[in-house]
Amino acid sequence: MSNPDHPAYDGYFADPFVLRLDDGYIAVGTGTITGDRVFALLSSPDLASWKAEGAALNRLPATLGDEYWAPEIAYSDGRYWMFYSVGKGIAGHHVRVASSADALGPYTDEDVDLTPDEAFAIDPHPFRDEDGRWYLYFARDVLDDPRPGTHLAVAPLESMTTLGAVTPVVAPYADWQLYERGRAMYGSTYEWHTLEGPSVVRRAGRYWMTYSGGAWTGEGYGVAWAVADHPLGPWTPAPAEAPLLLRTTEGGYRGPGHNSLTTAPDGRDIIAFHAWNDDLTSREMYLRYVDFEADGPRLGGPVEGTAR
Repeated sequence: MSNPDHPAYDGYFADPFVLRLDDGYIAVGTGTITGDRVFALLSSPDLASWKAEGAALNRLPATLGDEYWAPEIAYSDGRYWMFYSVGKGIAGHHVRVASSADALGPYTDEDVDLTPDEAFAIDPHPFRDEDGRWYLYFARDVLDDPRPGTHLAVAPLESMTTLGAVTPVVAPYADWQLYERGRAMYGSTYEWHTLEGPSVVRRAGRYWMTYSGGAWTGEGYGVAWAVADHPLGPWTPAPAEAPLLLRTTEGGYRGPGHNSLTTAPDGRDIIAFHAWNDDLTSREMYLRYVDFEADGPRLGGPVEGTAR
């Protein structure tokens, strides 16, 4: 099995978030942690060629954690704000925020735990609505549910460092979202399901969310979607019979997921996501066009410069 187009960047770049700027793009993602900073940064004038720009975030004290995951960046009030999670290994992750005067950093943590009441919270996604209000989507662990595991939630950002009341968004609803059977968690054993990596846009008067499900570790990972008439919902997932937006197929990507959404220089929508290389040793960033139609998003071709 081989991927149908080239990675946008030649190197490990998981959980890619791509932000359009006035003069180009930056991308930030989960990666190997070295030195005093974490989160790999890339820049591009056109989405077709990418340049490594070092690492973005000044490392926190070790007491807060040693694993940093899934950063996303928003611009507000003259500063760039990076939302991310940090925890100890795979345990105890919480969502935090850092800021910088420059899109390329360095970003310094604002000393705020945005999710102190959650046992586990990851994959923050800041979204600004047309009226200027900000919302933060994220994934959190929920046990009291027919499909216990990691679910999606949203809360208003009352400021870029203050989170309002949390509202459930989408709970796991399908067998393909199973992460692991008999998973030992929180002192018990669960048929653990996972939704994560939400990303939201407003198109044609409605709100569209793309998100990943299943286990990121293999080929069962994929991307689905939901739709709503307000950022807080209610959100309606795609019909059960609808195909996934991204999934493993013969001759296609392997375990594609954890996407973000941006726009090309010509205004077309772009989905950025990672997929495994052929020997499952590296997650790499891919870019495809995506069209938001009345009955759901449709995947388009590779962004020019990344196709074979």
